[in-house]
Amino acid sequence: MDDRRAKLERLRAEGIDPFPHAFPNVTPIERVHAEHGELADGEETDSAYRVAGRLAARRGHGGAAFLDVVDRSGRLQVHARKDVLGDESFETLVSLDLGDLIGVDGTAFRSRRGELSLRATGWTLLAKALRNPPDKFHGLEDVETRYRHRELDLLANEESRELFILRAKVVSAIRRKLDERGFVEVETPVLQPLYGGALARPFVTHHNELDRDLFLRIADELYLKRLIVGGLERVYEIGKDFRNEGVSHKHNPEFTMLEWYEAYADYGDIATRLEELISYVAEEVGYDGPIDFSPPWRRVTLTEAIREETGVDIRSGDLRDVARANGIELDPDATWAKQVDDLLSKHVEPKLEQPTFVMDYPKELSPFAKDHRSEPGLVERFECFAAGMEFSNAFSELNDPDEQRARFEQQARDEAAGDEETQPYDEDYVRALEQGMPPTGGIGVGIDRLVMILSGRHSIREVVLFPAMRD
Repeated sequence: MDDRRAKLERLRAEGIDPFPHAFPNVTPIERVHAEHGELADGEETDSAYRVAGRLAARRGHGGAAFLDVVDRSGRLQVHARKDVLGDESFETLVSLDLGDLIGVDGTAFRSRRGELSLRATGWTLLAKALRNPPDKFHGLEDVETRYRHRELDLLANEESRELFILRAKVVSAIRRKLDERGFVEVETPVLQPLYGGALARPFVTHHNELDRDLFLRIADELYLKRLIVGGLERVYEIGKDFRNEGVSHKHNPEFTMLEWYEAYADYGDIATRLEELISYVAEEVGYDGPIDFSPPWRRVTLTEAIREETGVDIRSGDLRDVARANGIELDPDATWAKQVDDLLSKHVEPKLEQPTFVMDYPKELSPFAKDHRSEPGLVERFECFAAGMEFSNAFSELNDPDEQRARFEQQARDEAAGDEETQPYDEDYVRALEQGMPPTGGIGVGIDRLVMILSGRHSIREVVLFPAMRD
């Protein structure tokens, strides 16, 4: 680093600005390759380009040198000659450090060895790197460094750059498909006076001017359904949610969710739309992994799914006794609903590799879902799983304000009994329902988990640019 700083001072002494303001009219390197893919070995052109990127390699001697410049789209060899650039400019160029950012003007040609190159007619230093670049030959393998200093990971590992470009393509494809289907993208508050829409603990912050505590949202649901009441009929939001919970291979306290709500639909309609959406996204991003996203996906009830994998019938007898008879111990202090959820998450979820809708949940687990039209005690809800992981959750939305008020009251009793993950009473939401909400289907899709599935990654920290990390 000391040597790099010494070079920085020499550049300034020579009148070279090591950090100029701009370098306009740059051409992506991939475009140079695309326009000259048919050049024969040794063939020259008059096609002039201006490229910019990081100096990744340098070789040569005497009055000529070859330098590799890398931008987001690719790598290009630059041929620099002293008799073209002049002695001083050439010597300064070849004395630059790997990792420095440069811009180069030149004409395209293919070397006699068959490499597309740019014959430099001029160059500009764009930013002096004061630290050594990560080792590109071996890649950056240390997990802690990759996650804490993502810029180094992106510099060293082309695979990481491709992953986050894939993530951007996933989000773009989702927007494209929902827009085509007549959905309106909206934005709802991230800072909320009352959190809701999920069973989770919130982050709390304080607004100084209003002198009141606010919550980072744990879900977008209740505000989006108020827009359905207002007549927007089809709405979606892609944004950040926050849950003050543990960190694991599939949990990050800050995560990205897609939620959409559709008037006049139920959870069956939403399941069909999800199949259509995800199969479209997989095709758009070129997914070629082991999961078959082609509709229709398997549908199984929660009761059937647990019975298939454990032998436990959750609707017969004392659940702890039934589970124990099948070799499974459940937390004796947990509620029946929590025990059911434990059976699902530990014994069923990890085995669901292909896309599967697990449907019809206990009412106790679903405070915003509509009662099942034929199964007492259940609600019309599904969760969708793939690659051994849940990535979406959907309901036929509860739109009876009196029933919603009763559900809120039950949640309050659960909280008083010691349940930390309950839904607080939201009178504004009930008042909105009293205006009349049409039959509605709604869903939340975890973008991070979806990207994990589509990229074959096994940790959410791989697909979040800057994941939460312990000190």
